[in-house]
Amino acid sequence: MAHGVLSFPLTSFRDDGSLDPDGFRAHVAAQLATAPGAVFPACGTGEFFSLDEDEYRRVVAIAVEEAAGRVPVVAGVGYGWAQAVRFARIAEEAGADALLVLPHYLVTAPQDGLVAQLEHIAARTRLPLVAYQRGQVAFTAASLRRIARIPTVIGLKDGHSDLDRLQRLTLAAPDDFLFFNGAATAEIQARAYATVGVPAYSSAVHAFAPEIANAFFAALRESDDKTVEKLLRDFYVPLVELRDRAPGYAVSLVKAAARLRGRPVGPVRAPLTEPSAVDLADLRTLLTTGLDLVGATL
Repeated sequence: MAHGVLSFPLTSFRDDGSLDPDGFRAHVAAQLATAPGAVFPACGTGEFFSLDEDEYRRVVAIAVEEAAGRVPVVAGVGYGWAQAVRFARIAEEAGADALLVLPHYLVTAPQDGLVAQLEHIAARTRLPLVAYQRGQVAFTAASLRRIARIPTVIGLKDGHSDLDRLQRLTLAAPDDFLFFNGAATAEIQARAYATVGVPAYSSAVHAFAPEIANAFFAALRESDDKTVEKLLRDFYVPLVELRDRAPGYAVSLVKAAARLRGRPVGPVRAPLTEPSAVDLADLRTLLTTGLDLVGATL
């Protein structure tokens, strides 16, 4: 998973809000055609929080079928540990290779509770777990050592972008423990994360413009600073500025961009809302610019 952009596919919905399995299958197939390092269905970008258990089962199963063993399929699970275990069992039955444990619901918790959450889930599924620290979940180095001793906890995805804390975590971890950059637009901070030993990252851009995401990843890997900085300056930074115009754009703007590329992903589900007409026009302009930078077209 450290040798390619990590794909977090969007969950396809019809205009009436129902799940669109055929659209999702087509979207995942298109993502896989661009050779990601792994596929993470039903996670934050995939609107895990809005899926019921039957929908979740279909989404994970489709991702597994399309991946066909070519890359790992890591399904999202979340809420309290009891409900996370329900989703974990569904993902296991559907053939997922591992689980991404999304931040628990609503409450803040002490470090002992954060560790216990993972212990409870790990005791009830055979699948490897990647913890996701973001929002109310933030592990200390001492807690990292504890969760790394859980046999099936294999890694940590970080969404805090606190490099001081993250460096302490990487130094506390075993050599084979995985770390992933899970910042909202990970490319913006990819070089900084790499300096503390975290080169792998998830890419929301990959969901709608894998040409841009893969070009950035290749330039970063080859230390092509000129290309990295041009893509950051002319595409990624303006994208973040556009994303920050309204809450929820980290998902709804990504879906809108995918629709501009003809991807059958449909609308977002409430409580997310669609981007405004003005923001959609600006998104189209920016997307055209970004694709032009890597020799692609809308």
